[in-house]
Amino acid sequence: MRSRVWWPTTAVVLGLLAAGCGDGDKDADKGKDAAAGAAVSAGGFPVSVTDCMGAKTTFAAAPKKIVTSNAAALELLLRLGAGDKVVGTGFPPGKGTLPADLDARAQQVKVLGKMVIPKEKLLGSGADLYIDTFASMGGMGGGGMGDAPTAAEFKAAGIKHVFLKSTACAADRKSPVTDLSAVQDDITSLGAVTGTSAKAGELVAGMTKTVDGVQAAVRSVPEASRPTYFFFDYDAGTKQPSVVCNRQVAHAVITLAGARNAFGDCDGDFKQVGWEDVIAKNPDWIQLGVRDRGSEAANKAAFDEAQKWLQDNAATKGLKAVKEGHFVRIGSERTTIAGVTNADTVREIAKTVHPGKVG
Repeated sequence: MRSRVWWPTTAVVLGLLAAGCGDGDKDADKGKDAAAGAAVSAGGFPVSVTDCMGAKTTFAAAPKKIVTSNAAALELLLRLGAGDKVVGTGFPPGKGTLPADLDARAQQVKVLGKMVIPKEKLLGSGADLYIDTFASMGGMGGGGMGDAPTAAEFKAAGIKHVFLKSTACAADRKSPVTDLSAVQDDITSLGAVTGTSAKAGELVAGMTKTVDGVQAAVRSVPEASRPTYFFFDYDAGTKQPSVVCNRQVAHAVITLAGARNAFGDCDGDFKQVGWEDVIAKNPDWIQLGVRDRGSEAANKAAFDEAQKWLQDNAATKGLKAVKEGHFVRIGSERTTIAGVTNADTVREIAKTVHPGKVG
């Protein structure tokens, strides 16, 4: 079984945004109000953000030293222009996994843990803010990674502890996620907290423009005619496939691209199923969701390996997508983890499954 260190399986208490964990239009309105509040206060402090339960965390000033749980939160801070405040990270990005303009800076960040940051290193890091992309790592196949600090221990160390709610609260959403508003709200709140709201606004506007362009291009395709789509997380293991359900950001990415998530009827973020379930869905397209290996050549080899497995395996070689060669070669992180590139992934999927419609 390959490591599943990127995949959350439990809910969290703290987060960054007021949107994304609620239900229906009422919670969407609350999310808009919260995002607007963060934007209004971004020019000065104090700035307050809320957790998944609505509890408030207030910042009297921008944090001076930040630790990130993994490469996703680190990348967002680098894109916001707050990378100089990052004093350490866990799950560091491999060399070459981030865009060239970000990679050199990312490689200079101190690695506090190759995987989950050990408790003593985190508490002794000198940070005043810790940003978690996910919830507790204990349910992620990472036994023996060490205990997470308690709320009291974070407070004693002078560290405010927040999460990216678009991923951290996914399992607790009460309705399917069909857009990237929660991801954009994460970016908006991070901008407010770090004093980089102007840049956050630029990033969000760019994402919106990209997604709106795709939506306009595929709008004429009837729902029933949209292709079914299976996200194959090869690196999570092949014995029992893990699928993305309708509360996960990947469901929104797939939906916005004009496709139908083969497991969109699954409530939650991720779920393990049997290959017989995938066979029953018989998807039109399969995304080879491998993790970034750090170079174009290594990624190609990983995509080739995943595709060959599907073509050679007795249970999957008869699938419609496999027989027709309908494979989408887009990595896992940019599809399942909150980030600016979620919007680019929407466009790339749409260009593949709707050839000629998306520029």
